Order: sequence, then structure tokens, then C-alpha cells
Amino acid sequence: MSEVRYHSTRAAEGTPGVPFEEALLRGLAPDGGLYLPRPLLPLPQDWREATSPADLAARILPPYLGAARADVEQAFRAALDFPMPIEPLSRERYVLELFHGPTLAFKDVGARSMARLMAVAADRRGRRATVLVATSGDTGSAVADAFKGFDAVRVVLLYPEGRISEMQERQLAAARPGVQAFRVRGSFDDCQRLVKGAFADPALAPLGLSSANSINVGRLLPQALYYLWGALQIERLRGRHEELDVCVPSGNLGNVTAGVLAAGMGWAAGRFLVAHNVNDFFPDFLRSRAEAYAFRPTRATLSNAMDVGAPSNFERLLALAGEELPRMMWGASVDDAATLERMRTSDREDGYLPCPHTAVGLEAVERYRRESGEVKPVMVLATAHPSKFPDAVRRATGREAPRSEALDRLASVPRNALPLAPEPGALRDALLALDDVSP
Repeated sequence: MSEVRYHSTRAAEGTPGVPFEEALLRGLAPDGGLYLPRPLLPLPQDWREATSPADLAARILPPYLGAARADVEQAFRAALDFPMPIEPLSRERYVLELFHGPTLAFKDVGARSMARLMAVAADRRGRRATVLVATSGDTGSAVADAFKGFDAVRVVLLYPEGRISEMQERQLAAARPGVQAFRVRGSFDDCQRLVKGAFADPALAPLGLSSANSINVGRLLPQALYYLWGALQIERLRGRHEELDVCVPSGNLGNVTAGVLAAGMGWAAGRFLVAHNVNDFFPDFLRSRAEAYAFRPTRATLSNAMDVGAPSNFERLLALAGEELPRMMWGASVDDAATLERMRTSDREDGYLPCPHTAVGLEAVERYRRESGEVKPVMVLATAHPSKFPDAVRRATGREAPRSEALDRLASVPRNALPLAPEPGALRDALLALDDVSP
């Protein structure tokens, strides 16, 4: 099977692509576009025989990664060493729990896989990479934990000061070898703007900048695996193969883009229910089908990892599906009051306590069913453990959030987060100072 190549979303037709390792280490394409694999190869006939997500990776990803099957399996067994179980709820709803990794968020899946792939790639090329990440919550801690201690890769995190939960900041700012966090006086969109500007800044070229949020295609390929793994588990529970709708709590649209990649490989997905909080650019786009669109300022919510006004992966979705997006997807916008009510209702009626992000997804399912009249099986992606959101749990249920040993241990870990103005020059100076390179 031939190796897949990676093409920028902004490249002209016929422009040659690059191999996976180059796309991985660059993060953004030189023209500012986002890399996509082409072609998307059909799933192998035996993919349903997979016994774990790592086994799925070994069957599906070698041509995408340009790597031998045994090497892919070894890397993914080390990365995905935690369960991703299905939790059946009432009324044909199935929750795929993706938060059993070390930072209790679904971002562990992509970050841990990508860390191993990037460390190997940087080592093989005899270079050191600097991973620069904008995060609105869970991405940064997952990346920091995943990459800590890899000599060939250093991590720099930008997060919006005062706009994430105390628990999330404790995770992000924990001192780790090879990791530096910055508290940006602004929104997530300011953080993301700084990151994109840094990639285009020639003064920072010696640092070998790369990304580890969903800008980087190396994050999306591992995430495509859990759609297939969740579908397989539901199929085995139900004893038959049937089309599933899938509900995706969404912010920067990387998670749903991974699902579209899985569908492009031949997974028979039903409709994607794209669940946003009040940062509703994408649901509004799906409703209006507007050719002219404008991003919006970010608004702070309880589901803060989804507080994104200008989602980067919108560009990828347009390149992948274009005019088909309104047919493939349905969008909802859920405010904080409805989020808390859904947490309360799920806890009371199903005995299942979701985090605020997962609650946005569960609420979106109810709205879609009322609007469409359809009640087919639906897989809801559960994105974070409720213990990370004690204030929201307390407000919704009147009781304390469940405890987590991993989070309790962080209380005694020193923090390492520096303040940063939301200006390109401030980030440039900070990065060069870290690298001890004169401008």
C-alpha cells in the first residue's frame, strides 16, 4: 500500500504533498494552511476484528504514518495504555468515555500518541522541536503531560488567564521537565492568534516550532481511531452492525474533523451532532449555509475548553466536505443554564454525572431528537472527568465532585506559569529568551 501524502488546505490543485513526519514537525503548512492526508484510504476489511485502539492503529495507520505495522502498534500501545469504555444510558444513548488517561480528558488520546511520533521524528532528523500550543483548558495539560521528559521536544503553553477552572490551571501550570506555561492576558482566540503569528515569524525559525493542538494533523489521526473503537464496542453490545449518529462536544472543531476523517475512510457514520456552548459560530453556519461568514469574539462559559470563537479546523472541514457539511452535520448551541440542568437531569435519571462539556453533548442529543423525530442509536463523546469541574458539579447537583487521585496529587506540585501580554512581540521575546537566542 502506498504512503499517504499531506497537502495544505490552501495549496493549489496538483501541488505535491509532504510525508507525515514533515507535516507533523511543521504543524502549519508554509502557506498558513492546515495539512490533510490525501488520499483517504479505505478501511481494511479486518478492522472490525481489532481488539484494542492500538490494534486498530496497527491495522489502519501505517500508510498514513509511513511506518511499519509493528512500530505503529508499539507506539500506540505505549500511548493508549488506558481504557476507552462505552457506558450505555437509557433511550439508545451510548457514552464513549475518553477521559481515563493521565489528565482525565480526551486530549490524552491524541497528545500521547503524537508525543511518541514526534519524538521519534525529531530524533531521526537530528533536531529539537519546540511545540507551541494555545489551549482553552484540557489540551495544554494533556500535551504537557504527554511530552514531558522527551529530550528532542520542548513544550510552550499559552492559556487565557482567568478563563479556565482552578483545577485546569493547576494541571496546566504544574512544573514539568521541558515544559513552560504562559498566562496570557486575553482570550483563547488571542492565544491562538499569537501561536499562528509565531509560526509565520522568521525570527523564530531557529526554534523548530511545531503545534500539538488540533492544528496539527498528528493529533487528528489518533483521534479518528476512537470513533471506530466506540462504534465497534456498541456493535458488540447490540449484537449487530447498524448506522450510529455521533454527538461531538465541539470548540475548535478538531474532534469532529477527526470523525469526518474516519467517515472518509469508510466508517458508516450517521449524522454528526455538533454540540457547542454559546460560542455558536459553527451551528449558525450550518443553519444559514452562508458563503460569507465572520468569526466572533469568544464568550466565557462553564464548558470552557469549548470557548472558541474562531475555530481553526473550520478550514479543514470546508476542505473535506464543503457543501456537504449541512447534510452531514447538525449543530446546537447550549448555554450555561441548560448545561447545568442537563448535568442535573443526567445524574438524577441515568445515574450518570457528566462534565459540563459532555452535558452540552447530551443536551444537544435531546434537542436533535425533538427537532428531527429520529431516535436512532447515538454515541456521545464524553470528553472530561467531572472531577475537573467541582464548581459546576456543586451548582448542578448540590454535592461535591467525585475525587481523583491524579488531581489530588497536583495540590503539592509547584507551578511554573509566567505572565504574557497578548502581543506578538511579547511572545517572540519570551520564546527567544527560553532558547537563549538573540533576535
